[in-house]
Amino acid sequence: MNKKPFIIGIAGGSGSGKTFFLNCFLHHFKQDEVTLVSQDDYYIPAGEMTQEENKLYNFDLPSTIDSQQFLKDIKQLLDGEVVYKKEYNFNNPLAVVKILEIKSAPIIIVEGLFILHFKEIAALLDHMIFVDADEQVALDRRIKRDGLERGYPEEDVLYKWHNHVLPAYKEYLLPYKDQCHKIVINNTNKAEEIIAITDDISVELRNTVLKDI
Repeated sequence: MNKKPFIIGIAGGSGSGKTFFLNCFLHHFKQDEVTLVSQDDYYIPAGEMTQEENKLYNFDLPSTIDSQQFLKDIKQLLDGEVVYKKEYNFNNPLAVVKILEIKSAPIIIVEGLFILHFKEIAALLDHMIFVDADEQVALDRRIKRDGLERGYPEEDVLYKWHNHVLPAYKEYLLPYKDQCHKIVINNTNKAEEIIAITDDISVELRNTVLKDI
């Protein structure tokens, strides 16, 4: 690469539709044009965390992320190096652990709940996108996802939402909303609306970041 990669930070709370937005966005680029670094792959193992009195772990705290390794790997990608790391298995002992090979690219996407809160990481971002949704919409999505995909009882989902998810969103993400270059409000479940937004952003990037590559 003949110039520094362009880093896009994509942040959004649980149930905002950030994952769908991200997948739509990535679809616009070739594999060698963009690379993704996800905060989820930097969780500290649950065995090293402190349980609450009810034996639950609170994963919605910045302290659950190995932010220094996260930062180090982003800097390696900025230098054009390849990063190798274990994929996080969400503490499933039966999961086959994959080794991720993350190659540098002209566009680097850094995504996660705390990427704007981690000052050293935020300082590296050239463009910040905030994906948001109304609280009730986000909660309904969370209940549906955790029930269908993970088999969690609604009672557990609601406990985590009110005691972990919502407080973390308000303290570690919401304060940075107005600092972002683009805010995407995602209250509908209409795929074409998000696809249209990612279309516009990708065209803009092709005319700027990728134009001379």
